[in-house]
Amino acid sequence: MSTDQPTRRVIALAPMPPEKSAYALARYSRSPDSIESSLRWVHGHSAEKFWDQFYFDYGHASIADLGHVIICFEEISELAAIKLEDEPLWDGQAKSSRYQNFISGAWFVPDSIRGTETEGTYQGILRSLGEVYKLLHQPLIQFISEREPCPESMKPADYQRTIAARAFDVTRYLLPLAAKTNVGQVVSIRTLEKQITRLLSSQLPELHATGVDLKDACQRSPQNLWGELCGQPGAQEPLAPTLARHAKANSYQASVYLDLAKYAKAALMGTGLDQPASWSEPEPVDLIESHDPIDEIVTTLLYRVSHAPYRNILAVVRTWTEKQKQDTLDVAMSARGPYDELIKEFRSGYAFTFDVLMDIGGWRDMHRHRRCQQIQQNFTTVHGYDVPPLLVQAGLDREYRQAMDAVRSDIEQLKKISAEGSLYATPFGFKVRCLFKMDYAEAEYIARIRSGVKGHWSYRTIAWLMKQKIATRYPLLGDRMQATSPDIEDTLTR
Repeated sequence: MSTDQPTRRVIALAPMPPEKSAYALARYSRSPDSIESSLRWVHGHSAEKFWDQFYFDYGHASIADLGHVIICFEEISELAAIKLEDEPLWDGQAKSSRYQNFISGAWFVPDSIRGTETEGTYQGILRSLGEVYKLLHQPLIQFISEREPCPESMKPADYQRTIAARAFDVTRYLLPLAAKTNVGQVVSIRTLEKQITRLLSSQLPELHATGVDLKDACQRSPQNLWGELCGQPGAQEPLAPTLARHAKANSYQASVYLDLAKYAKAALMGTGLDQPASWSEPEPVDLIESHDPIDEIVTTLLYRVSHAPYRNILAVVRTWTEKQKQDTLDVAMSARGPYDELIKEFRSGYAFTFDVLMDIGGWRDMHRHRRCQQIQQNFTTVHGYDVPPLLVQAGLDREYRQAMDAVRSDIEQLKKISAEGSLYATPFGFKVRCLFKMDYAEAEYIARIRSGVKGHWSYRTIAWLMKQKIATRYPLLGDRMQATSPDIEDTLTR
């Protein structure tokens, strides 16, 4: 009897069509065969039949985690990019408004107003934002350059890029959600299916159309430019044809937030929660104390379709009867099918819940954090806008305030004619409210990473306040969190 141990093997596989690679790895986990034997088996058998049987009929969803795709979205709006990225398990990056001049690109125009008089109003708002964007950029570069001359140790090209980035940090406050961008993502085909379903279920026409395009892209041969450049031209197999064939809109996802919004409007009438003037606006970061899980879920459901602070909604919910709370849960669950996941507002029980109010541009960076639950309210001008400190220091804030005040007024008028148009016209400088639920490790990570001097002052401030809130309530934990005060600056660090 041999006592020799089997020889260890670590094998890197060349890229394969995602459905085929997932099939191979799924079989590999279910048999004693080597990976080579599994690949040969899969090559001689129908992947489509396998997917139909195990993934769609038997519901072995984890199989789809084994195949990944690279997808790029070009010339979509910033609004669409935000919604596209709203997946818990998502890896990708969007075109950076911090390092590129966005004014050269065209704006997205909703089909509902294209060719109408309303489009003229809409384009007028966007033109005014673009003009101030261009107007402020060069004076900002000059101001920053005079304040922070290029050190001898820094290459001029690096210096110029850094100064430009700091200027774009300011001017991007004027970019509307209609600004066009590009997004590249690497996701599992399980996430891809969820993404397609969510997009097809959206009430926003651009998102629905993007879902249709994404489904189509999965059913045809992918671009093989890399293969051509490497001397290996030729058509490639479609990325995920079986998955795309089955992907469709979900009636629960399509209706649940509309149902909740209608319910909340009636249920909260007379509470003052629909009147911003009656809100006791907290600080930009409010750390909510632990409370009853039923109250948390009900409050979160109402928060999602409101613009009011979480704390104010919670105060109302705490006065409700069990029947009123049950009614809210029923609205959020009554249309749910047997295979539908609960919407993310039900993800409760995290120890640290922060209600954050910040500018949309800065929030875009916070939105990247996946190890927490984020419940974002709809974009609006109700909360007002932020003024970048650098504009005040440079004496350029007057032009900015005039532009934002005028745009706010124009958007409010546009909303009466086209709610869709007013949404796309909303600039990054206006504030959005978002709930962040997380554990301590994620709170420590965000505070440490996002407060660093390389970052944007907006999310640096939010990260710093998160640390301060925890330190006040839980000193033993807060004192162990490393964070950099936003008062500490280093303009030339990237």
